[in-house]
Formats: sequence, C-alpha cells, structure tokens
Amino acid sequence: MTDPYRQSLSVSWDEFHHLSRTLAGRLAELGPWRLLVAVTRGGLVPAAIVARELDLRVVDTLCIASYDGRAQGAARVLKAADAGDGEGVLVVDDLVDTGVTAAVMRRLLPKAHFATVFAKPQGRPLVDSVVSEVGQDTWIVLPWDQHPPIAGPSR
Repeated sequence: MTDPYRQSLSVSWDEFHHLSRTLAGRLAELGPWRLLVAVTRGGLVPAAIVARELDLRVVDTLCIASYDGRAQGAARVLKAADAGDGEGVLVVDDLVDTGVTAAVMRRLLPKAHFATVFAKPQGRPLVDSVVSEVGQDTWIVLPWDQHPPIAGPSR
C-alpha cells in the first residue's frame, strides 16, 4: 500500500493550545453543553482545553481505534460514551481525516455537536465546528506524536 500523504504539518504544543482555545471560543456561543465527550486518544488533549475554557466539569470518552501507525483501517469501538442520542453533547477530537471515526461517532451520537481542531476535505462534511482545514494529502504530526511511544507501537 502506498503512503497517501505527500505533505507533513508539524504542530507545536503552543500552536495546538492556541487552536484548541480558538475552538473553545467558537463553541462558547453554541452551548450550553450537558456533557463533553473526548474521542480517544487524539481528542483527549483538545477536550481538556475546551473543558477548561468552557468550564465543563462532566466529561466522558468515546474510545475508537482506526489507525495503525499511518494506515487507517476499519473503526473499532472500544468504549462507548454514556450520552444517549447526543442531545446537548459536545464531542471533541483532534482531527477528522477520511471520516471513518466521525461516521461511527455520528451513528452512536446522532444529535451531538462534533468539533475538531483540524479537518481534511473527505471528513469535513461530518464535522459541525472546525478551526483549521488542511489538504487530504497532509499528515498532521501532533505534539504528542513527535516521539515514539515508550510502550512501543500499538498492539
């Protein structure tokens, strides 16, 4: 399989924090939210920032695995969020790429508001709020992915 990514965008901690705060500012106008759901693992960092900025104290996780390194496969729900149909729920993720994860989230929480820091064209229609749009051929290197994990590659 050939690598579909011809470009790379490296994002620093400061840049990501700024983008996440920008997202929170946009979401503040759309609340109130009864629950924030972070899509793991990428959505944990922006969700923490958004939760702080919007003073949201009730946070859950939706654990979906769809990547093995840079290769995306079928999405597997490892843990669903206790959020009903998503009414009044804000779902936060780091990015939407092809929309595989977003489609699962939409199926599980059809009434939720889905927000990401980054969006690529293929997945963009599934997201309600986004801060930065990049090309489909761009691999985004987020701050927590700039070094190999201590535990080694995911199993």
